[in-house]
Amino acid sequence: MAKYKKEDIITLATENGVKYICLQFSDIFGILKNVVVTIDHLEKALENACAFDGSSIDGFVRIEESDMYLSPDLDTFLIFPWGAHNGKVARLICNILTPDGNLFEGDSRLVLKKALEKMHEMGFDSFNVGPECEFFLFHVDEKGEPTTITQDNAGYFDLGPVDLGENARRDMSAVLEDMGFEIEASHHENAPGQHEIDFKYRDALEVADCILTFKQVVKTVAQRNGLYATFIPKPISGVSGSGMHTNLSLERNGKNAFYDSGNPLHLSQEAYWFIGGLMKYARSISAITNPIVNSYKRLIPGHEAPVHIAWSAKNRSPLIRIPAVKGDGVRIEFRSPDSTCNPYLALAVILTAGLEGIKNKIAPPAPVDKNIYMLTEDQRDELGILRLPETLIEAVCCMKKSDMVKQVLGEHIFEKYIEAKTSEWNEYRKIITTWELDQYLLRY
Repeated sequence: MAKYKKEDIITLATENGVKYICLQFSDIFGILKNVVVTIDHLEKALENACAFDGSSIDGFVRIEESDMYLSPDLDTFLIFPWGAHNGKVARLICNILTPDGNLFEGDSRLVLKKALEKMHEMGFDSFNVGPECEFFLFHVDEKGEPTTITQDNAGYFDLGPVDLGENARRDMSAVLEDMGFEIEASHHENAPGQHEIDFKYRDALEVADCILTFKQVVKTVAQRNGLYATFIPKPISGVSGSGMHTNLSLERNGKNAFYDSGNPLHLSQEAYWFIGGLMKYARSISAITNPIVNSYKRLIPGHEAPVHIAWSAKNRSPLIRIPAVKGDGVRIEFRSPDSTCNPYLALAVILTAGLEGIKNKIAPPAPVDKNIYMLTEDQRDELGILRLPETLIEAVCCMKKSDMVKQVLGEHIFEKYIEAKTSEWNEYRKIITTWELDQYLLRY
């Protein structure tokens, strides 16, 4: 049931002194887009009358079919704690319509909605998701451009004065709480300048919206503290990278469908099948959950980044971990995604992979409770442990072969995404890196 009607949005905006409303949406790569209307034009915007050029948005349409319209989701109305010089600023997340009023097949938010509809058809009420978004804080230079110089040399759970980003992180948490986020934890992560802020799980569509807003808030508050925030998975060599560990559970009849008190790990049969589905399709969905060249520089042995397709309740080296939580809080932690993903597409393929596991009763292999990094290749082969893709192009090749991914994304996004990511890889291949020159220039 919708929380708000159009009249409610106009009243809320007027009573709270909102002057500007950001109509926001995502391109197929998860990059937030934005057009601003004043309060005087809010009513028109709520009638889906705000047009834009779809041919200028990555992955949308050709120039000869460029007209698109924004359709605000009224339940996404939020007021930012910061304002303009003469009023407050709010946001509405929008769906995309074609000129004839139909939903646009290239809208990634629609992809997640369709995946959730399939979930409902299977008898589940909700797909609950709790992301753990990690990021780095860097100094900026005299021109205000970001550097890769960290503002501290702190480590995991350190605090001020060693953790010089503590004040900025506290400001971020305060702003997010003002906007309705329930912040469960915030702390310094393993690497110098690396941080994490966790907010309470929500239904998948709401969480995907929240992830985009979360990143916007983190970057804005960092800038106001004279810093630059980045969600690039591996901005610095030799230290931990930034992931977006994603906690997952399904709900049926108001109860956690993954919970079974009679199981040693408190996991239901459906939870095991969900794990089986995730493991089966892990390679196929990697180009979505880990979408840039740099993503695969995080997915290497060490620093607790997942490399191998296995699961465990006891260690952090596999792809899937079962957190030590009992009762209704039982969940699956999927550890490969990073925050450069489009959250709508990522959650859609993750959910569908798990549902395929339930539908087809895909039993996962036995858990691997040893440190997989320390196993030899022969030992991993003996246990049947596969590896995640090692490069973006390998991930794209796996995605190309997946009928499941194509069905979830739809032909439009599937083709546009593969085309763009193949081009991205080819551009990367042409670049001569400093490492190559350091290694080879004097030797050869």
